[in-house]
Amino acid sequence: MAQDTIAVLDKFTGETISRVPAASQADVRRAVERAQKAFAEYSLWPAHRRAAVLEKASRLISERREGLAKTICREAGKSWKYSLIETDRAVETFKFAAEETKRIHGETVPLDASTAGEGRLGFYLRVPVGVVAAITPFNFPLNLVAHKVAPALAAGDAVVLKPATATPLTAFALQDILREAGLPEGALELVVGGGATVGTWLVSDPRPAAVTFTGSPAVGLEITRQAGLKKVALELGNNGGVIIEPDSDWEAAVPRCVMSAFANSGQVCLSLQRLYVHESIAAPFMERLLSAVAGLKTGNPLDRDCDVGPMISAAEAERAEAWVKEAVSAGARLLAGGGRKGALMEPTVLDRVQPDMKVMCQEVFAPVVSAVSYRDFPEALAQLADTPYGLQAGIYTHDIAKALEAVRRLDFGGVMINDTPIFRADNMPYGGNKASGIGREGVRYAVEEMTSLRMVVIKP
Repeated sequence: MAQDTIAVLDKFTGETISRVPAASQADVRRAVERAQKAFAEYSLWPAHRRAAVLEKASRLISERREGLAKTICREAGKSWKYSLIETDRAVETFKFAAEETKRIHGETVPLDASTAGEGRLGFYLRVPVGVVAAITPFNFPLNLVAHKVAPALAAGDAVVLKPATATPLTAFALQDILREAGLPEGALELVVGGGATVGTWLVSDPRPAAVTFTGSPAVGLEITRQAGLKKVALELGNNGGVIIEPDSDWEAAVPRCVMSAFANSGQVCLSLQRLYVHESIAAPFMERLLSAVAGLKTGNPLDRDCDVGPMISAAEAERAEAWVKEAVSAGARLLAGGGRKGALMEPTVLDRVQPDMKVMCQEVFAPVVSAVSYRDFPEALAQLADTPYGLQAGIYTHDIAKALEAVRRLDFGGVMINDTPIFRADNMPYGGNKASGIGREGVRYAVEEMTSLRMVVIKP
């Protein structure tokens, strides 16, 4: 019987650009089995050999950046310039992983601090956990895959990857690159299919030792129920907010806010969704922001001057449009955009919003930003903090006391001073608190999630 396949669509034209095999439950079991077999050998590779593979993969990604960027444009709908940025970031992510491979080490433990430990030598090793089950989203089909795969391979783990069903082609291209770089067969296996089927089969299989997932809080919660006794790292999104204080360089903040709200059609966990602007500068700030938004070009992501391409599907664009209409009907004011044609949604700006509107209290994951005018910094800080999410937040101010107050009071995984929440360097610890997840990415920190400690005690 011929294997079922999944069509991969160009998100702008709607045409089928490829078909990939749809994994059955038996396929998932076999993929885990092959990864287990590869792990038995690969986990014994010396650090320099693993590092050489990751270093070569980094070089190959760099050499093929335009081809990879084109694939990202087509299957994810991400505009050309942001697809190139993603590819370049993946080059760095693999480079960091190659370097981190050589830094994985343990420490001695002063056992003689205890009377029971007198005369013994103690140290621990950091060792790979085994097979890592990785589930990645559509919005960064290369670099978020890199943030799962590269640290696991650096640690000596094998990986079974389920890329997003809408964007698997980039992951297959990366698998080919890694094999060309010298990764042994089975050390990176791919299975494609729905989260309710393939994702569940993979997560609930008792053989993987760890699960790493990026996606929605609802799915993340279900994964914790399905995973059993495994290490679990979850990155679950945000409704990112920024405060613009009048003592800051607020004019320079305008283009950064526009990019942060509308890059990748707002489909970024770190996208700017809630914009709090002090009342004394609200009018000129919004005037400049709306002028910049009016200059954005929406359309074919392969066009070199495109700023905002299609969303991942017409259904997601319809949902976002409905949220905007619901907010407007409840009293919000539409300042820009709001229109939709298929999967293309116009960059949208709202004000006069209320905290309980979906565009404010939930993750909109679309090119929509809502502006709020406030009177004083404590009020803005309280509003920014009033969210079930806790990934990253931003504060624009030149007052160090305000900046430190924000750092102390905001229960977020990251607080960006004089930047929006979208900032991420690929070697920094990255992850959220509350409904935004558990664990941290960033290569060094992901390696820690994907290894375990082995204590050694020697009695002479």
